[in-house]
Amino acid sequence: MKVNVEVTCTPEEARAFFGLPDLKPMQDRVMGEIEERLRSSLNAMNPEAIFKTWLPASMQGVEQMQQIQQAFWSQLANIASGKKE
Repeated sequence: MKVNVEVTCTPEEARAFFGLPDLKPMQDRVMGEIEERLRSSLNAMNPEAIFKTWLPASMQGVEQMQQIQQAFWSQLANIASGKKE
């Protein structure tokens, strides 16, 4: 024997019928916090902020590379000319 029962109800009614808790308030708080964190992360990705953050470090790296290059070439010139430091 086969019996089919069809029940039409909303998810809220089904949750209440089975005694499950309503998680909507908690989900709203969590989603609000996620949204706030996402917005702050997007503000940190502002091209101007990224430029200000990375430019000084990259310029310092370029200056250091130039100093290393100058030291290398001066040592190479000293070796070629027979001078010792």
